[in-house]
Amino acid sequence: MQVKIKTYGLPPIDERIVLLYAGVKKAEDADINLIRDCAKEYLQTAGKVCYLICPIEVSADQVSFTFAKVKSKSLSQRLNGCNYAVIFAGTIGIEIDRLIKKYSLLSPSKAVIFQALGAERIECLCDIFNGEVNDSVIGSGGTTKPRFSAGYGDLPLEFQREIFNALNPQKHIGLYFTESLIMAPSKSVTAVIGVQAESEILL
Repeated sequence: MQVKIKTYGLPPIDERIVLLYAGVKKAEDADINLIRDCAKEYLQTAGKVCYLICPIEVSADQVSFTFAKVKSKSLSQRLNGCNYAVIFAGTIGIEIDRLIKKYSLLSPSKAVIFQALGAERIECLCDIFNGEVNDSVIGSGGTTKPRFSAGYGDLPLEFQREIFNALNPQKHIGLYFTESLIMAPSKSVTAVIGVQAESEILL
């Protein structure tokens, strides 16, 4: 299995999504201005992804990857009918963590916005990569399933260790995790995308 790495430029920040993540139900001009102030200070414009593609076998409550087996009805249901999986890790880097830490004492309202902005950015990165996977698979006559992460449903968070062992994101994209399975940088994601395809995926 070969781990591949991609860097993606990110589109402009979606202020509506940032407001949603920040818990703002009815935005006022001050809220929008605060987001724009934070966006000017946040200079990171790209994110990185590392990934691999492997064949899988799915049973009622277990999924067998080439690098590990995991018992999970939730994941088995999500991957039902799939014969391949794209396993990936993505991060937008440490800059957002620096800003959150900086403003946690200086301006809690800005810290909240930076938290929300980081969530919007990492989801944007995942959506871009997911879209590329979809285009490649569907273009070859296959189908994909929505991405699924450790900690969802009954898929144990400990499965994160297997993903890290397989991808080595520390080396490839500077993504680490602690003994308590917290990822650093914090605005990072690991996930599995199920694929039903007649032949190996080219991505």
